[in-house]
Amino acid sequence: MSVDSATVKKVASLARIAITDADADRLVPELNNILGWIEQLGEVDTKGVEPMTAVIPNTLRLRDDVVTEGGQRDAVLANAPQGEHGFFTVPKVVE
Repeated sequence: MSVDSATVKKVASLARIAITDADADRLVPELNNILGWIEQLGEVDTKGVEPMTAVIPNTLRLRDDVVTEGGQRDAVLANAPQGEHGFFTVPKVVE
């Protein structure tokens, strides 16, 4: 695939980027080089290669889900401006 100055101007217009004719002419060989590299990647044989999300295997280190200091509802609600029936009370926002 080859990019010309008109294509660069159209892409710039779609991206809402203002470029001059000189900028468009300067970008043509750069974009063609990028598309050439993409075509080279398409020629690589990837049969038998599983897709991966990272180059090294990542595993999440999990900790035990343990409640350490429960039963402090009254102490937490003591910091609230308003509390009712064991819950925070906030002013109505939507009418």
